[in-house]
Amino acid sequence: MTERLPDINACLNFLSLVLLSAGYRFIRAKDIFLHRACMAAAFAVSLLFMASYLTYHARAGSVPFQGQGWIRPVYFGILISHSILAALVPPLAVAAITRAWKGNIPGHVRLVRFLFPAWVYVSATGIAVYWMAYRMSWA
Repeated sequence: MTERLPDINACLNFLSLVLLSAGYRFIRAKDIFLHRACMAAAFAVSLLFMASYLTYHARAGSVPFQGQGWIRPVYFGILISHSILAALVPPLAVAAITRAWKGNIPGHVRLVRFLFPAWVYVSATGIAVYWMAYRMSWA
């Protein structure tokens, strides 16, 4: 089962990206109920991702990148920016959810102007990192 976790993680990242995008569209359409549902689901999926990711790496350890040449700095550039933002997104998401829950909508909006694009970037680059590390054949 452990060997399937990177595939599951990529699917969870994709699902998070879809839910974030839908939540954005719903708030732009002023559908607060569906916005909340999508954002809560995106947060739950992200928690599942984190549990799966930590489980995988606790068992498998670090996976070295096999690509050579020009793709290495591209991969590590994506990985480093992804990792930094991935560390920031969870506490910011909790803060955003807390502000919305308490009715501090102006504070929520100020925070999500940074959080939303960062979270989308983390989800999208998580898929890219997975693809480059596990699915591309580097001959």
